[in-house]
Amino acid sequence: MKKSLLSWGILFFCNVIWAFHFTSIKLTQAQVKPYFTVWAPMLLATLFLAPFVVRDFRKGGKKLSDALIFVQLAAVGAFPSQVLMTWGTQYSLASNAAILVMTLPIITAVFAFLILKEKMNTARWISFGIAIVGVALCSTNDIKQVDLGSRYALGNLLIFLAILGNAYYNVGCKKIADRFTEMEMVFYTYLVMSILLTPLVLYYEPDMFARIPEFTTNTWIGMISLTLFHNFLSMLLFFKALKNLDATQVALSNYLITFMGLPIAAIWLGETLNEQAIIGGVLVLASTLLLSIVDYRVQQKKTTVIKREPA
Repeated sequence: MKKSLLSWGILFFCNVIWAFHFTSIKLTQAQVKPYFTVWAPMLLATLFLAPFVVRDFRKGGKKLSDALIFVQLAAVGAFPSQVLMTWGTQYSLASNAAILVMTLPIITAVFAFLILKEKMNTARWISFGIAIVGVALCSTNDIKQVDLGSRYALGNLLIFLAILGNAYYNVGCKKIADRFTEMEMVFYTYLVMSILLTPLVLYYEPDMFARIPEFTTNTWIGMISLTLFHNFLSMLLFFKALKNLDATQVALSNYLITFMGLPIAAIWLGETLNEQAIIGGVLVLASTLLLSIVDYRVQQKKTTVIKREPA
């Protein structure tokens, strides 16, 4: 129980950091272009991790071929989730993206069922339903502005493909979590991502390097936050939690991002909170507590029954 509660606590903290992600991007968007915003923090995080991973690689007796799985996970999962989301948002509306992202836990649950044979039990369905209502209340403005018409079809398709990539990456990492440390999983993913993103940065945004000395305080705060917290600390903690929780549980917890993103935006960007959004946030939090407590007990009972069954 303690291990499970610790994992949920870690996951909760990760969602706090991820909720701040949107605000960090807002702080940088006046001076930093999209690809550089993703590439620079990711490259720096890779360099931070390199000495530790190289040391553990030599001690662990792993081969270079063992890490090739991350080429597939990054190329098919992480890279599309980053790049296609950026492209898709440019060809669509922010409100469309906000609504489409709500499908991430559902798609992750499908991948978890197909790849990991995880199943949706009653507790998970109830938690999912409560979370959907909560997120809908938090996202009323986005729902009112949503336009999934044909003129945004390309952008919406790219966003949906990005969500598919994100879900596949999370489930794929869960499948190999017992073979790699949290640090190795972050490092190898970011290494491949940095290699794939470098040509895009050099081709589309070569002027960004000359602009670095002109960065304002807000831009530096955003970039440092993206590097140390979003790309470094949160991912290490995420993979640690992923080792002890089902991919479906982790996916459903992502609805906390909406709940936490509202007060963060209110504090840092001066955006206002209405009663409806607050109620929605409380529902999202309640759904997560239901998932973490009730679903844990359900899983424990199943484990106990299996152990008692004769061989």
